[in-house]
Amino acid sequence: MKLVLKFGGTSLGSPKDINSVARTVASFSKDNEIVVVCSAVDGVTDELILISRMIEQRKKDDVNVTLNKLILRHRSLANKTIKNSEIKKQLLEKLNTDVSELQELVRGLALLKEVSARSLDYLISFGERLSDDLVSYALQDLKKKSTALNGKEVGIVTDSNFGESRPLMDTTRIRISKTLGSLLSKKIIPVVGGFAGADQHGNITTFGRGGSDYTATIIASCINADEVWLMSDVDGLMTADPRLVKNARLLKEVSYAEAIEMAQFGAKQIHPKTFEPLLSKKIPMRIRSTFDVKNDGTLVTSSPSTATKKTVKCVSALRNIGLMDLSGGILFAAPGSAAKIFTILAEKNINVLMVSSNPSEASISIIVKKPDLAKAVNALEMNLLGKMVKKIEATPNASIIAVIGSGMKGTVGIAAKVFSAAQKRNVNVMMIAQGSSELNLAFVVKDSDCKSVIQSLHEEFQLDKIN
Repeated sequence: MKLVLKFGGTSLGSPKDINSVARTVASFSKDNEIVVVCSAVDGVTDELILISRMIEQRKKDDVNVTLNKLILRHRSLANKTIKNSEIKKQLLEKLNTDVSELQELVRGLALLKEVSARSLDYLISFGERLSDDLVSYALQDLKKKSTALNGKEVGIVTDSNFGESRPLMDTTRIRISKTLGSLLSKKIIPVVGGFAGADQHGNITTFGRGGSDYTATIIASCINADEVWLMSDVDGLMTADPRLVKNARLLKEVSYAEAIEMAQFGAKQIHPKTFEPLLSKKIPMRIRSTFDVKNDGTLVTSSPSTATKKTVKCVSALRNIGLMDLSGGILFAAPGSAAKIFTILAEKNINVLMVSSNPSEASISIIVKKPDLAKAVNALEMNLLGKMVKKIEATPNASIIAVIGSGMKGTVGIAAKVFSAAQKRNVNVMMIAQGSSELNLAFVVKDSDCKSVIQSLHEEFQLDKIN
């Protein structure tokens, strides 16, 4: 089989973890063609973002301390991971080259005292550049032929939307198939730094947080992989968050559509665009644990077996959100009123997670991330209060609970069971939304009620007996 294996940052947190990843790849490479995609080492992207903020705050000493810690961490990982002295020497030389470039960039940004969107992408791309070196040389330490490539080198060409770029797939497909085809034909294992590519002018771009998953599926599409595996610290997609429901079960098989809904509602932090490259070619995805390779994890496919088409498969929660209730009488119901609201929020770069409107009361309820709530309320008050909107009420501590499953479509009584489960725990439902796909039913409760309702729903639909 031709496989793309993507390893998350938690799989690369220590020398032991990196060696374990290398052994896993080496084992699967005996009978398969493997392309590896790596995230940055656990916590490194956050440190690079912190450095960018320190630069803007003119905290030069703090920048140097944080950068030096990051560099020392990677050198320590290199020293403790690689046993062969010659391979270790080569790895340290490669790290020194990348580190010198990183230090030069940080010095330049510190002199300017500002970090543009383009500069930030260049800065945070170094996390993956450093981690792919570690994994590639760990494979060489196991006597496997391997080479490390960043997104630009492998051939990912994107638009120039820094921070949230999208691949130019026709160009990318030609370049990646040529680059990786050549390496795979020579039995060389490519280790690609995820999360980043380059625009047509050669500027480094990134896909946004979680973008290494996206890199893996882009590559899988370009080389016509048989499967793509997302390897991390979770066993796969679950019927509920195991931290909230002790008897949550692993889902053995789900559809693309179900997985997309589960990802959106926090079941696993998958980049929202991850599934796009797979859909047209119907390439299956597995979500698996790096630390338990005997477990096949969750298979995500375009056509799951009929045995897995349960009414409800998963109860997910999106926590740390804010709810706004806007009301405004007759004027509020006029054409274009909703458009004005969403335009104001878009101009402030605020993402709307969920909407529910009530025409009879001329009101609309909007969900945003909790950190955006105050900014959203302020923007709407400044522009609309006393004109189109009479009152804005904000609820800061709320959770969206989503009941997900393709078998819900056309099934009578699902909503009754959902709200009966909430009633059993004496919980008030603040807002409800269901799309035309009937793939999920989402509603909002106070965050303090979230755990209780999820447990009740898990019991109501007997999800502990799903497989």
